[in-house]
Amino acid sequence: MRLKAGQKAAFGFGAFGKDIVYMLISSYLLYYYNVVLGMSSVFIGTVMMVARVFDAFNDPIMGIIVAKTKTRWGRFRPWIFAGTVLNAVTIYALYATPQSMDDSAQRIWLVIFYFAWGITYTLLDIPFWSMIPAITEPGNDREALTSLARTCAGIGDAIPTVLTMVIVPVLSASNVVSDYRIGFKWWALIVAVVFVISETVCVVSVPEKPIEHSEKTTKVTEMFKSLFRNDQAMTVVMAIILVYTSINIWGNLVLYFFQFDVGNEGAYSIFAAVAFAAQVFVMMIVPALRRKYTKNQLFIFGFIIQIVGFLLILVMAYTNLYSPKTWFILCIPGIMIYLGYGMLNVIMTIFLSDSVDYGEVKNATRDESVIFSMQTFTVKLASGLAVFLAGLVVDWINLDTTVKVQSAKTLTGLRLWMTVPAIILLVIGIFVYKSRYKLDDKKMEEIKKQHQSGHRCMQYSGIPCSHTDRRDREQKTA
Repeated sequence: MRLKAGQKAAFGFGAFGKDIVYMLISSYLLYYYNVVLGMSSVFIGTVMMVARVFDAFNDPIMGIIVAKTKTRWGRFRPWIFAGTVLNAVTIYALYATPQSMDDSAQRIWLVIFYFAWGITYTLLDIPFWSMIPAITEPGNDREALTSLARTCAGIGDAIPTVLTMVIVPVLSASNVVSDYRIGFKWWALIVAVVFVISETVCVVSVPEKPIEHSEKTTKVTEMFKSLFRNDQAMTVVMAIILVYTSINIWGNLVLYFFQFDVGNEGAYSIFAAVAFAAQVFVMMIVPALRRKYTKNQLFIFGFIIQIVGFLLILVMAYTNLYSPKTWFILCIPGIMIYLGYGMLNVIMTIFLSDSVDYGEVKNATRDESVIFSMQTFTVKLASGLAVFLAGLVVDWINLDTTVKVQSAKTLTGLRLWMTVPAIILLVIGIFVYKSRYKLDDKKMEEIKKQHQSGHRCMQYSGIPCSHTDRRDREQKTA
């Protein structure tokens, strides 16, 4: 099916709202509970890590539930709306910790609502991204919608990243960090309202393909078997883990970097605005770049640009190229990091959508929600791993958030931890992709033609068909 311009815009608006809440949690929850409320960074990181491990069971189950959903409103939209309303409540609660609570009560509050946030985000995130391969065909239309959605999501990422530390002091009517809890509470409420509005527009405006009531329901065990037989989906999942963990390690430590190393906390908002503008820009032009470069080439470009950006940060740190007044030079590596990340983000979503069509040809099953549940899980797992590591790093390097001046050893540790692990993970990502990923433009065109013709075996192109092999064995046995 082909979406109208207004329907595509509505889907993009949904991506925008969804990522506002995600980034507010991903980038500022550690800061809020650690710096504003004074909670142990190790405890916060541990809670977030445990919650992400829990999602290892939660996300695939949700993928199966969505796959088996049949309603008159469709398979995906009811879950998107329900998850949005519930998630909006939890994100407000996370930043509205009652002032009367002692430290123990605050810890319980964090555990309850952070787990609730993860569960409710799963309710909407899996069906949202699962809609792309369900409502588009492989090729230009899918890539255009993916690029639009990821561009809008990038803008959604930028809003809390850029504006939070500008708006929070204003809403708090104070520049005292301990008073920021008031500003965070009202800011979270504003974000939650925008979030609900955006997803409502998306749900109302974006149609789904009608569900065939005669459609045979796949067994749960067969769904999981098909998923793990889909080697291309698994390869993309590994790439997602590596890319998202690297950017989240950086994202959780960079605010500390600007506050204690650069010595200009206020500059972070401008830095983030410039960096995210670069991310949004590259997401917008991916369709144009595709006219000159293949998806595979753009994917490698994304890795290389990010690695160079992180290396530049290190060089600048050890050559004293920045100061509280000359911080703007950091925008150069910041732009490179987010240009690469934006490009990777769009291409990974296209790759995962393509793996759905590949899986249908290879395994005779089409499991959008099950495959995209792995994306949701890996993104949240990466976020959890990163914030857990960030919490440990703050403790390991003896960073004292109550004083402005840190030791040289602490600053060295901060610089290394926010860049070197990211570089290592990205290098591994290149090797994983180059050695395992096969779905280039030519192969996807073959899959598209076969899908349209009803012929599902791709053995002629070198890709084995699990369902054909299984059928042949059964015939021989008979």
